[in-house]
Amino acid sequence: MIYIFSLIDKPDSAALRQRVRPEHKAYLAGMAERIAFAGPLVSDDGQTMLGSLLAIDFDSREAAHAWLADEPLTREGLYASTSIHAFVNLWPQKAGFPA
Repeated sequence: MIYIFSLIDKPDSAALRQRVRPEHKAYLAGMAERIAFAGPLVSDDGQTMLGSLLAIDFDSREAAHAWLADEPLTREGLYASTSIHAFVNLWPQKAGFPA
């Protein structure tokens, strides 16, 4: 099942995010075959990172929670809030995805 991760950064945490970002990206790369989509949540300026939105296939909710617990930005305390929801994709993607 695909699980959606909505991960909101703590205020004034841009330096922490940038410092841990290479480790975060490497951790995500280990799940590349299971990622439906992933990317930063940004402010209306399109640049300022506010958090992350991930959609990843896991065998169970417990596996999704375990993965998030070991995620580098989680371990470093970046997130002010996290939520995980099961997701069923019923609409073919067009906008925001490569053609």
